[in-house]
Amino acid sequence: MKKNRKKIITIITLILIVLLVVFIFNNISIENTEEKYKDYTPEEEISEEQMRQTKVILFFANNETGELESEIKVVDANLLINEPYKEIMNWLIKGPQSSTLKKLIPEGTALHDIKVEKSCAIINLSNEFLNYETEENKLKIINSIVNTLTNLKEIDSVKFLINGEENEKLSEIYLKNN
Repeated sequence: MKKNRKKIITIITLILIVLLVVFIFNNISIENTEEKYKDYTPEEEISEEQMRQTKVILFFANNETGELESEIKVVDANLLINEPYKEIMNWLIKGPQSSTLKKLIPEGTALHDIKVEKSCAIINLSNEFLNYETEENKLKIINSIVNTLTNLKEIDSVKFLINGEENEKLSEIYLKNN
């Protein structure tokens, strides 16, 4: 009987030791998790202006390769409230912020109007838009505009007008190149 009692006490002691070890390891992992997910407190207050910032993706040509590359422009969302498409087109006409990229839209091009009908952006530009150097350059200009505007969820295609009229050089409706 004494032998059985010793076995039972040994087994109970082992079970208690195992439970104690498991309890200790669980508490250590909980503390590590709590340390890991503490609330982040910024060093400075986020201003209203910073809260209104949004990103717009514009496409320009790389100076070295000539290939289209995106440039992200961080802007105040209030600039995009009234006429977002016009604002974005004016940024394309103005050119990139980065010195590694170059503007594609011909110098002197003016944006008369831009509207969206049935997810197609209809852009009315001045005659200077036709001053592209080659057919390859024309395609880069068109792709720059199409890729920029079709990044907006409400635009799937782009149609170009020159001084309010269709032009045989830009007669089709352009879709985004994927």
